[in-house]
Parts: sequence; structure tokens; C-alpha cells
Amino acid sequence: MRVELTRPAAKYWAILRTQLQNSFAYPLDLLARSVTILLFLWVFVNLWRVTYGAMGSQRIAGLSLADTMWYLLMAEAVMLSKRDLSKDISDQVKDGSVAYLLNKPFNFILYHFAAGLGDSLLVFATNLLLGGALVWWLVGPPPGVLGWAAAVLAALLALLLDFCISALIGLAAFIAEEVSAFRWIYQKFLLVLGGLLIPLDFFPEWLQNVSRALPFAWIVYGPARLFVDPSAARLADVLLHQMGWLVGTGLAVALFYRWVVGQLTINGG
Repeated sequence: MRVELTRPAAKYWAILRTQLQNSFAYPLDLLARSVTILLFLWVFVNLWRVTYGAMGSQRIAGLSLADTMWYLLMAEAVMLSKRDLSKDISDQVKDGSVAYLLNKPFNFILYHFAAGLGDSLLVFATNLLLGGALVWWLVGPPPGVLGWAAAVLAALLALLLDFCISALIGLAAFIAEEVSAFRWIYQKFLLVLGGLLIPLDFFPEWLQNVSRALPFAWIVYGPARLFVDPSAARLADVLLHQMGWLVGTGLAVALFYRWVVGQLTINGG
């Protein structure tokens, strides 16, 4: 019985491991993908230095300049590490290769999850390493070990939540084919309501409440804010919201997938 249960997991673990090996095989490509975070953080640190100077305060909404920069490091690391699953699925529908994948002896959604996670983990680690070195040099040392541990756990759940939402957008391509508009809207929600450009703490209270009621904040803001304030209460709050949204979106993905597969028309066939 144990073998029967572990065999499917071993299949997807092999896919994840293969993706990791592929990433390790091209270290220059991996480093090139992480250069973006250095550019963003360099711009952000100069922008926020001017902002804090203009405000004439060491702290804004409870965050110092160093807190804000370490927050932005974690936010950007998550954002730049996640794989654009919706584009992958849309492209596969357009070129007809989705038929090949659907006939393989694995679940289409779990295949993309394993491949995407294998790609994201290494990029996430590289982003943290390079970006963290730059932020440390510019504004000082990072939060303590507890902050790193709590934020990395929340970041992994954030990547999983992003996968579920991206999967819903990508599966819409089974019936609409072109989902770039939905992808664009989702990215903008992450930028603003997710707290990528500006920490939600700087928003008016009513907008903070709206943002925290949506899943986008728990993909970006939750792990990043936990990084600079790793209290037990905040950790419980972030994980509770993430798990709640994961259950809801995961169930939606499973049901939507079962329906759209029957609606799919393969290009060229």
C-alpha cells in the first residue's frame, strides 16, 4: 500500500528534480534572470531615501528605510521567481502541444506545478542571495534568523497560491485561447493591492482592509512584511490567510480543470 501511495509523488518529484538540474546546467542564464532584482532594488533604495528625507522622519507607518528595503527585497524575490503558468498553458493551447501533455501518464496541473516549482525555487534562492547582498551593503544587515525562516515558509506558500491563480487564468485558455488581458489584470493587482510597489502599511486604512481581504496581499505583502516583523501573531495571520485562499483556489482549479478539458478544441486537429 505504501508503494502505491508514494509512486505518484515520486513521479512529480522526478519532474521537479529534472527542472532543478536543467537550471543548474545553465548558471549564467540563472544569474542573468536575477540581474533584474538588482536593478529594481537600486532604483527603490534611491527613491525611498528621497521619500524618507522629504518626510523628515526615520520611520513611516512603523517602517524604517532599512525595513522598507528588506521588505521590497522579499517582495521582489517572490514576484520575480514565480513562473508565468498562465502564459505557458496559453501557448500550449495555441500551438496544440497541450494535446501531447494531456495524453501523458500524469496529471496536467500537477505536471506544471512540479516543473514550475523546480524552476522557481532556484531563482528564488538566487534572488535572495544577490538581492540580499546589495540591500545589506546599501542599508545595513538583514532581519534575524527567525525572520528568514518565517518569510521563506510564507514565500513557498505564496508561490503555491500564485500557481493556483495562474492555473485558473491559464485554464481559461482552453475555452478563450487568448488570456493575456486576464494575465495583465492579475499582474497589476499584485503590483498595487499585493503591496509590491508600496507596502500596504502606507495605504489609507480602508484600502489596507480591502487589500487584505483579497488573495494578492498574501502572495506579496504577507511574506515580505513577515520578513521584517516576524512575530508569532503575524506568522499565524499570514499562514491562516494563505491556507484559506489555497483551499479555495485549489478546489476551484480542480473543478475548473475537469470542466474545461471537455470544452477544449485542439488547434490543427
